Amino acid sequence: MMRRWAHLGLLALAACSGGADDVSVQGHNECGDVVENALPDEALRQTPDGREAVLVRYRSSARVSAATVRRLGGQVTAQYRLVPAVAARVTPEERARLAADPDVESIEPDLEVHALGLPTTTGSVDEYTDALRLVQAQQVWDANEDGVLDTGAPTGAGIRVCIIDSGIDRRHPELAIPYAAGHDFVDDDDDPSDESNGVRGLGHGTHVAGIVAAQLGSGGTTWPAMSQGGMVGVAPGVELLIARVLNVHESASISTVLSGLEWCKQQGAHIASLSLGAPMDMGNTAREAFQAAVDGGMLIVAAAGNDSRPGDEAPLSYPSAYPSVMAVGAVDAKEQVASFSNRGEGLSLVAPGVDVLSSISVQGATEPELDAEGARYTSRSIFFAPAGEYTGELVDCGMGDVGECKSGTCEGFVAYVRLAGFYSVTDSARNVMRQGARAIVFGAEESESQSWQLGLDGPGRKWVPSLAVGRESRAAVLAHLGKQVRVSLRAVDYARFPGTSMATPHVTGVAALVWSARPSLKANEVRALLERSAKDLGEPGHDAHYGHGLVQAKAALDTLQQMP
Repeated sequence: MMRRWAHLGLLALAACSGGADDVSVQGHNECGDVVENALPDEALRQTPDGREAVLVRYRSSARVSAATVRRLGGQVTAQYRLVPAVAARVTPEERARLAADPDVESIEPDLEVHALGLPTTTGSVDEYTDALRLVQAQQVWDANEDGVLDTGAPTGAGIRVCIIDSGIDRRHPELAIPYAAGHDFVDDDDDPSDESNGVRGLGHGTHVAGIVAAQLGSGGTTWPAMSQGGMVGVAPGVELLIARVLNVHESASISTVLSGLEWCKQQGAHIASLSLGAPMDMGNTAREAFQAAVDGGMLIVAAAGNDSRPGDEAPLSYPSAYPSVMAVGAVDAKEQVASFSNRGEGLSLVAPGVDVLSSISVQGATEPELDAEGARYTSRSIFFAPAGEYTGELVDCGMGDVGECKSGTCEGFVAYVRLAGFYSVTDSARNVMRQGARAIVFGAEESESQSWQLGLDGPGRKWVPSLAVGRESRAAVLAHLGKQVRVSLRAVDYARFPGTSMATPHVTGVAALVWSARPSLKANEVRALLERSAKDLGEPGHDAHYGHGLVQAKAALDTLQQMP
């Protein structure tokens, strides 16, 4: 099947980048004035120039020289202190000359890593989210649950948490107070916004940061049933350091990640949180860099990955698979391991990672409404579908093929598309927009009680307002064919994401709470404390599915009190 799914938190570059060319000519049953208005994003992509991105690893006894790499013709992009290495772009001839240098120990490919989380849908919760309660965070800093931080309670104060991700939207009111400093390694400036050349990203890093440090009573634009105070993070007292390494397509080179890690160390970060990963070993240079950061006193927490499927378990992603790194898997609200969560003997802990509510880029998510003849139907927003409203005749467009909207006109209509064919969501949307659709209702095969989300190609493309209905509502919606229906998407500042990306900051936040309760602890002691106090799930003791168990803030603090 070639359907375009934003599936369970795994985001690859190919799944996000723009697809076919813009619509500009009139074809069969097409409306000539319909244009997709793709924004120019060529500057965000590398053009082939015959050079390969590599990590040049020098021998420990040798002098690392970026000048030597440049003299041989290479283009140096970074030089590291954690390990004797430089990142560079080289031609095959330049690589061969470098390999002949006796001081060079190895030359490794500078591969890509990817974000490990995607949005699902908006919901309705109190400011203390279900995930927050699952890890016992509010029991640490609001024991009487009156909505006020307890005097003297651990909140993460004094602990610097470095989020190595896609940057954040600093306009979000939940994150203004904890933000301390940032650097953008994508655009090479000190504004770590999730945006480049006018194109805004998903808001993945904003979501991660909110799970860690969102503030009480600092709500952005919420939906009616949600607390006007928004939501609160696990450790609202921490200082946030933001290293933007993922571009708006949510990918990064290993060298960029290592630059972010080194910057975090230089900024005095206690904890580095990485909700990103790659399925293959990132190489010896990366392995040694993470180990060096840990040896230097930093606690590193990373997402286990989202590649598992029922009956097909995947091993831990990197860097979480490195022994120096705490690998975090995902569980649902019932404390069952998420079907997508990667497994392995190196798994440290699990945390909430299914339908987790947190902040998103301002106006970056939507609350959907579908109305027809006085009836309102349960629906879900479409990833990258814009906010907006349109009322028009509901037209059956089959599976979204060219020419299937037979009763549609170029004056506009609402397309109903059945997701049962071989067309992706993006291809179906493009086809029905060519035929004049001004809004789209997708009929999905999945139940409304399941965790799923449809996604259009983006960022940097413009679509019509679109939403989806599950199998419980499809027949009732189809009964309105030929009648007027209203599709409405209202912009909001919060969303629910699934993925081990969301589980990771829960562990990061709990670690910050414990560390702030006793700042004299060392990073390895914090890790051991969290693993020792976790709620044992699955097989007794440590196992490959749950690690040491579900991270527990209150239990960790109780265990700490018993320690000398």
